[in-house]
Amino acid sequence: MDAVPGLKEDCEELLGAFQQADTVRFERFAELWRERRFHTIFYGRIRALERNKITKKTLDVAQQYFFPPYSFQIRVGALYLLYGLYNAQLCQPKQKIRIALKLWPEIQKFQLDLLDAQHYDAVYILRRLRLARAFHFTAMPKPLTYRTKKKIEKNYFKEEFKDPSNRVNSLITNDVLEELMNIHDHYQKMKCVISADKSRPDKALSLIKDDFVVNLKDITLEHQEWQQNRMKLFRSAKVAPEAEDKKKEETLLKSEGSERANALARIKYKSYSAVVEVSRSRRHRQVQLESSESGPSCGKSPGRSRKASRTPQAARRGSSEVRGERQVAEETVTQHIGMPIIVEEDSEEGVSLPKRRKRR
Repeated sequence: MDAVPGLKEDCEELLGAFQQADTVRFERFAELWRERRFHTIFYGRIRALERNKITKKTLDVAQQYFFPPYSFQIRVGALYLLYGLYNAQLCQPKQKIRIALKLWPEIQKFQLDLLDAQHYDAVYILRRLRLARAFHFTAMPKPLTYRTKKKIEKNYFKEEFKDPSNRVNSLITNDVLEELMNIHDHYQKMKCVISADKSRPDKALSLIKDDFVVNLKDITLEHQEWQQNRMKLFRSAKVAPEAEDKKKEETLLKSEGSERANALARIKYKSYSAVVEVSRSRRHRQVQLESSESGPSCGKSPGRSRKASRTPQAARRGSSEVRGERQVAEETVTQHIGMPIIVEEDSEEGVSLPKRRKRR
């Protein structure tokens, strides 16, 4: 398993969020770690051999950001990342962080820088790793094999994480400025010695400005602040398009949701506003009920009207009398309701009674 897909991107995403926080505190890094549930990166590996390989690869990827040319903040974040990955791994015994001997002086120098800047939480994390013997000191950064051809992976350095190349700061350091100050003081004293007035030098001997070193220090600090502001503007310019893309996606989702809601509202309005039509088989029942309820001449209730309509059938009137009553009812309904009425055929005419079978 030479490469783990998405591992480098996950580490860079976590370190990028730590860089945007603009701090080197371990508390902030722990919050980002818990938000992303980064401890679950080793889950899902059942076999011990596969677990060991994936853990070694993860630690190798994380320790790349612990050394130059990355910035101070990224190196501190990489130290916290190594501490979290070492303690979150599931291997027994634990896999160690591979460190070449030529890189150990760089770690010691980094520890001194942390002490000078009073970042004691980072110093404590580094000391915890050393006491846990988490480092595996080797002769070479990567294992070498005899007479085998391996594809050497080129280290890709992310530009946002790299320490900006500042030749001014590399040329004019604190030691250089202190040395220049001492030389300048000695130069002023020698001018006073060779001049007529021992208290102050002659004007003919003043070839450089008295505040030369102070002006040089101020210019260096001003250039450093300008470069830091420039890097911040560069990062914010990269973050702005991502924020705009997120806003566009949100507006699209909202517009899609509003369109869907409007469509559902239109469908509901059409369904509720449509008139419910009665089926053909039940139209005559609706007409009879409405006529019995709305008729002013009939003061009887619907139950009595139904009973009255059924009594002629029980008495077995003639077909002519039944037809006459139905025609009168149809005329009264059309006068009050104004709806077409379907005339029912006489049930007695259309139905033939079954004949009795003779017994043999």
